[in-house]
Amino acid sequence: MTFEPEVRERLERDAKQIIGRYPKPRSALLPLLHLVQSEEGHVSQDGIEFCAEQLGITPAQVTGVSTFYTQYKHEPVGEFHVGVCINTLCAVMGGDQIWNELTEHTGVGHDEATPDGKVSLERIECNAACDFAPVMMVNWEFFDNMTPEKAKQLVDDLRSGKEVLPSRGPNKLCSWKDASRVLAGFPDGRAHEGVQAGPESLRGLELAKQRGWQAPSADTGGAAPEEPVRPGEITDPPPNEPGKPIGGDVKPGSQEGRNQ
Repeated sequence: MTFEPEVRERLERDAKQIIGRYPKPRSALLPLLHLVQSEEGHVSQDGIEFCAEQLGITPAQVTGVSTFYTQYKHEPVGEFHVGVCINTLCAVMGGDQIWNELTEHTGVGHDEATPDGKVSLERIECNAACDFAPVMMVNWEFFDNMTPEKAKQLVDDLRSGKEVLPSRGPNKLCSWKDASRVLAGFPDGRAHEGVQAGPESLRGLELAKQRGWQAPSADTGGAAPEEPVRPGEITDPPPNEPGKPIGGDVKPGSQEGRNQ
């Protein structure tokens, strides 16, 4: 199956705009993959061949890139693609339990979609939002401080058509295809909606303001003033002495001290 003429014409027009943003055409491969994914919901063989034609490279080269990055799907996913972070902090805060209960609740596993095509699930290694752990995402929008109960209610609401609002970001969820088009470089005009950064992310900045901390001056090379450590506060260990391995004096090639 190939793209219909009107679809191909539209894709070629968008591809030309994307490629024009880069000094070398091949640099446009990542957004082009998002573009074809926004059309079909996944990167099909037709999409791979389209990208190769537009950039003057081989389908094998496109495939090598598209299979490396997990944001590109090679099988259809749901209208709402739900990611559950199972990396270290989210896992110990409940991410593993959320994943286990959610897969049992929906009957689908990693990169699989429910029979109605509404929801698909993905195990994500990190959502880059550790201060809100455990975190989930729907079409790359954040859902913070989740629990198994909240996660199951979320997918039930998505499948039933209820309006669902992310914890931060836009005031409404877009579809998986629309999210892919935004990632291709075509903004939907909603980047400044909703909460941009939660209180947890801003605590360090607020603390610096309260204590008058400033970054060292790049011009003078001067260091920012240090505040005395209060009793009970933990300081960083002293840096390792230059020229010495972390484990102390060990023979080259020795495993001694590796786990110290």
